[in-house]
Amino acid sequence: MKMTFRWYGSKSDPIPLKYVKQIPGMTGLMGLLDKPAGVDWPEDEFKALVDEVHDAGLELEVIESVNVHEDIKLGLPSRDAYIANYISTIKMLARNGVKVIIYNFMPVFDWLRTDLARVIPEDGSNSLYFDEKDLGEMGPLEIVRRTAESSQGFTLPGWEPERLALLEKTLKQYEGMTGDGLRANYKYFLDAVIPVCEEVGVRMACHPDDPAWPIFGLPRIAHTVEQYDKIIKLHDSPANTVCLCTGSLGSNPDNDVPAAIRHFGEMDRIGAMHVRNVKFLGHHHFREAAHLSSTGDLDMYAIMKAIHDTCPDTYVRPDHGRMIWDEKGRPGYGLYDRALGAAYLNGLWEAIERG
Repeated sequence: MKMTFRWYGSKSDPIPLKYVKQIPGMTGLMGLLDKPAGVDWPEDEFKALVDEVHDAGLELEVIESVNVHEDIKLGLPSRDAYIANYISTIKMLARNGVKVIIYNFMPVFDWLRTDLARVIPEDGSNSLYFDEKDLGEMGPLEIVRRTAESSQGFTLPGWEPERLALLEKTLKQYEGMTGDGLRANYKYFLDAVIPVCEEVGVRMACHPDDPAWPIFGLPRIAHTVEQYDKIIKLHDSPANTVCLCTGSLGSNPDNDVPAAIRHFGEMDRIGAMHVRNVKFLGHHHFREAAHLSSTGDLDMYAIMKAIHDTCPDTYVRPDHGRMIWDEKGRPGYGLYDRALGAAYLNGLWEAIERG
């Protein structure tokens, strides 16, 4: 296992790399460049990021948020130009040491919460929170406005202003789109990029829908084991893998997360892992919890044991921490609770290995 940390770059992230390096067991980052979906990432900017990370004594072998342009998901004629940019970016990332690209194929919203700082009564910390009942009151435009207002002034992954400015138009374009239609467009994308990945030694890792069910009537096709099996079959290749996010998949208690890890780990189809805990509060109603098993409803020991048994060499990062100790930062991505999460996951790993 390689323990990693999501980092947004020195211009956007208040957490300096030297702090990340000081977290015990931390080997590298799951990094990103803040670029709009569909652009060809500039190599000079990315190489500068790689050099900065390496100078801090960390690796940069996993990249997140090479976002798939909406025209690709919609299957519009313009998709070929955006796919060409994506292929160019894959080749560039491979030249600079990247081995895994984490992405998603969620229409419009990469993730959704109804509160970015819900106070946890037991300890006074706050965390990301979702209650589907709130969506009916707000609607998509209002929830976008509230999310932007409560983001502490930080950009949020999947909520890029230039994309959400076209929200009404984009939602209209998806009217009548079915899961099978979205899957067909997904296959078109994978058929184009996976052969390139095989050639340059990069694995694509698809992140689950977050939360793990359809929202606002949009088709969503990556939130169960059965749906992921279909994705793998769209283009059957070792380069077509899963980024198994325990909190996203685990937001639906019908998903057996340790079993899902074992299923895809035994197939060698886990490219990376996001590991976090959630607390169920009702039907389609949850909040994010500390990583410790007893603070939520996921069995973190069973999760780490499944990783250890089936995909022990994968990349792992602690995901979505609470805001604790009066820290101010990007919701879900503070330093303190994610550092505690990494330490806890490393402790479980050591206990499993010694056992």
